[in-house]
Amino acid sequence: MTRLDRILVHVCCAGCASYVLPHLAEKYSVTAFFYNPNIQPEDEYNLRLEETSSLCTLIGIDLIEGECEISRWSECIEPYRSLPERSERCWSCYGLRIDKTAEQAAVLGFDCFTSTLSVSPHKVHARIVEAGERAALKHGVRFHPEDFKKKNGFKISVERSRELHITRQDYCGCLMSLEEAGRRRAGRGAETPNPEKRGSDH
Repeated sequence: MTRLDRILVHVCCAGCASYVLPHLAEKYSVTAFFYNPNIQPEDEYNLRLEETSSLCTLIGIDLIEGECEISRWSECIEPYRSLPERSERCWSCYGLRIDKTAEQAAVLGFDCFTSTLSVSPHKVHARIVEAGERAALKHGVRFHPEDFKKKNGFKISVERSRELHITRQDYCGCLMSLEEAGRRRAGRGAETPNPEKRGSDH
């Protein structure tokens, strides 16, 4: 029997993973990696981790929990804290999480790595690929550059989230993105979001 390549998949949340992990499992031996020190507050971090763990158990995929290195993340994005979403603030956040995934993939002997980030229409695939290729070169592990939102990937992730009662967050993860989501809602005449009231897609 031919051995499947082992891929380590950075998972940002269970909603995105609900499509990406089964999709990749058709061609790879998949392990999930939860490394998201950007996610705040603590209750939100725990919710996303718990839902990711439950999903992985349900679909039979191993999960590795990375450290919640908030200070490292804060230091990484500090020069760009005042910038808006889809700026160097986000590119630095992508880079930190993807680099950590590549590092773990190298240490643990995986053949390649990737991230669920690109399934979201709010993420910039080209920047994810840049971060992935940079991390691949640094750590010597192949990067899988697929844009998971294509072929209805995002739509399927939303449908599966509803079927499995997985939370669809209305902000990416950091407190700045939470504030930005609040301003967007206020501009539409809706109440400001908070971690206790969700229902949209990040």
